[in-house]
Amino acid sequence: MCGIVGYVGGRPSRELLLAGLEKLEYRGYDSAGVSVLEGDRIDSVRAVGNLSYLREAVNARTDVGAVATATAALSTGIGHTRWATHGRVTEENAHPHFDTADRVHIVLNGIVENHKELHERVAAAGAEFTSETDAEVVAHLISQHYEGDLVEAVRRAYTELRGHYAFVAMCADEPGLLVGARHECPLVVGEGDDEQFIASAIPAFLKETRRVKIVNDDEIVVVRPSGTDFLDTEGHPLPRDAQEVDWDEDAAEKGGYETFMLKEIHEQADAVADTIVDRLAGDNTVDLGDIGLSDDELRNLKSVTIVACGTSYHAGLVGRYAIEEWARVPVQMDIASEYRYRNPVVGPGDLVIGISQSGETLDTLAAMRLARERGAKVLAVTNIMGSQATRDSDGVLFTRAGIEIGVAATKTFVAQVAAMYLLGLRLAELRGTLDPGRVAELSDELRRIPHLISELLPAVDERIGQIANHWRDAGFFLYLGRHIGLPVCLEGALKLKEISYIPTDAYAAGEMKHGPIALLDERTPVVTIATQSPVLDKVLSNMAEVRVRGAHVVAIATEGESAVRDEAEEVVYIPRTDWLLQPILAVIPLQLLAYRIAKARGLNVDQPRNLAKTVTVE
Repeated sequence: MCGIVGYVGGRPSRELLLAGLEKLEYRGYDSAGVSVLEGDRIDSVRAVGNLSYLREAVNARTDVGAVATATAALSTGIGHTRWATHGRVTEENAHPHFDTADRVHIVLNGIVENHKELHERVAAAGAEFTSETDAEVVAHLISQHYEGDLVEAVRRAYTELRGHYAFVAMCADEPGLLVGARHECPLVVGEGDDEQFIASAIPAFLKETRRVKIVNDDEIVVVRPSGTDFLDTEGHPLPRDAQEVDWDEDAAEKGGYETFMLKEIHEQADAVADTIVDRLAGDNTVDLGDIGLSDDELRNLKSVTIVACGTSYHAGLVGRYAIEEWARVPVQMDIASEYRYRNPVVGPGDLVIGISQSGETLDTLAAMRLARERGAKVLAVTNIMGSQATRDSDGVLFTRAGIEIGVAATKTFVAQVAAMYLLGLRLAELRGTLDPGRVAELSDELRRIPHLISELLPAVDERIGQIANHWRDAGFFLYLGRHIGLPVCLEGALKLKEISYIPTDAYAAGEMKHGPIALLDERTPVVTIATQSPVLDKVLSNMAEVRVRGAHVVAIATEGESAVRDEAEEVVYIPRTDWLLQPILAVIPLQLLAYRIAKARGLNVDQPRNLAKTVTVE
């Protein structure tokens, strides 16, 4: 969940490291630090809090300030922004960590599961620890293996580690050299002209270069200004070609919006359009030719299981309804962290779909591997090319949402839902469960969705703002939905919890009488998904029950459904489309509601407390 950046080259590295960390701050922001090799010593600066505190600490160091203005022939440095897993949030626990002699410095993401036994061993050999973290043991372990060759020391240390992690090491005795390694946590190299970058995510160096080399699991990468070498864990060389990233640098900036989250809410039309545009063929069929699974494998499925976490889980729920309705194949939905620890009945003939925006979500990856080990086909739905999910699956269905900086997912959710719709339609085609005319009709409606999103955003923003201002100080929200509306209310409630910190519950509306109704009184806002569907009459009945208890109903409804207004104090209308496609539209007012409430409460929506963008630890 933390952010790593490293640099070797001819430019002073400290500012490059700080700029890179600013691009990664969404991954972790409770502390940060940089280490730079100057002369024959490594100078390290660390600070608690967001990166502004690290910049202040760097500027306060008069010797650092003098060095920063000098022109160095060769500069080597690493930086890190932390989201705590082991150890309190203190300066001592911030990265980089270093060995007893202060010659080897490392930055690490993830968890070293056998750190206690390694700690005992290296401490017995003379290592003196200065932090409470599991990561520090890696610096001492490398140091004790060091015999003048950092690459070999890292390789030997790596073979002794257990867990899921990525780290980068530097040594005062070997200027112009960084050595990285990864196991189930992301690491990428940015290739410049006589300079190289290494980071946990591409935005860290996107301003400087778009030439990227992906570090795969169980690989060592040797980074020098002149280039990079990739090795397996036995030290054998591996081929690796650079790929050109076509992301615009502005995609990682706010682009005139007050926050990344608001910018990304307004990018949702493009995210959906890019995901579907070339996959809905001109003859009104669905073309998933790049999916990696054969038509026969998809046609002859016995069952589908979807595993995911958080927002991706909610996107999967929408996919479950669509696949079952259109393709008539049984679909199970499971939280990845639960699936991986039970004994699921899965095997040949089954398809397991793992949904992960980053492609690095640890629990989802573990669930995918378990299913694959038992003979099931595994399909990854992810936003990131080259991510671990793409290598732990038999096929990949890419979303095309671009970079998402805001911690609270918005455009990646609608892109995931759009991808699941494509898969549902393709399965229906192959299995013959929808006639071609119906497939064509749904394809046409799906093509309209980006335009409808563009119309919806300005149409509802002012009304949502009024509702948000009225309920900004509410102590509790209840969200209710049925059928296809249930995942929408789950996702809307999650957004409100994530960025406004208001206790919020989301329920299947039919379950309300089995407990949640006891929470209602005249101070309770109840947000209801009342879009057109086969169960709308049931939802209206639930809304009436809520109002009898004195609660205030805010309904999200399909335009033209006048009956909803009779059962709600506030109604926000979305454009009419096929009822199974409405979740993409219905979630947008809920994203805006959470956003406006959080802003009205003076909160940082891009960096909600205790959260990070990518969950790569348990």
